[in-house]
Amino acid sequence: MAALLPPDLVAMMARGVSVIVGSRDARLRPSIMRAVGSRVEAGGQDITVYLARRQSRQLVQDLAATGQVAVVFSEPSTHRSVQLKASRVDMRPAGPEDEAVLAAYLRSMEHEIQQVGFGPPVTRAMLAHRLDDVIAVRFTPEQAFEQTPGPRAGAALGGTP
Repeated sequence: MAALLPPDLVAMMARGVSVIVGSRDARLRPSIMRAVGSRVEAGGQDITVYLARRQSRQLVQDLAATGQVAVVFSEPSTHRSVQLKASRVDMRPAGPEDEAVLAAYLRSMEHEIQQVGFGPPVTRAMLAHRLDDVIAVRFTPEQAFEQTPGPRAGAALGGTP
C-alpha cells in the first residue's frame, strides 16, 4: 500500500533536491549512490530516480535481485529530508523522453548547491552522466520517514491513501 506524503514534502521532492538511493543484497550488505535525477508524479505516489549505471553497479544488482529500495530526498540548504522505502521497483534504460527531466533536475540542483556556496561546475561534475548509461528506477513509496536532523528524525510520516 502506498504511503501518503504531505503536500509540502511532495513539492520539495518534485522541485529537484539531493537524492540518495540505497538497497541491500541478500546478505543485508548495503549499497548506495547519488541519483543523477528524479521525477515525482501523482502526488508522490509515482517516483522515478535516475542512476548512472557504471557508478551504481552493485546498487543496480541489488535493486534487481531484491526489489528493496530506500531513497532520501534532502534540501541542501536546510537539511530538510525525507526517506521513502518500497519493496518493489521497475527498472528500464533511460531514453530521449527522460532528457528534459534530467536537464530540469540539473538546473534545480545547480540552484540548490549554490545556496550552500558551490558553483554550477561542482554540481555538473557531481551529476555528470551519459544518457545511454542511465537507468530509471521507478517505485511507489510504501513507507515514509522524517529524516531532517532533530527530535522527529526517524518518525513515520503520513498514512495510506
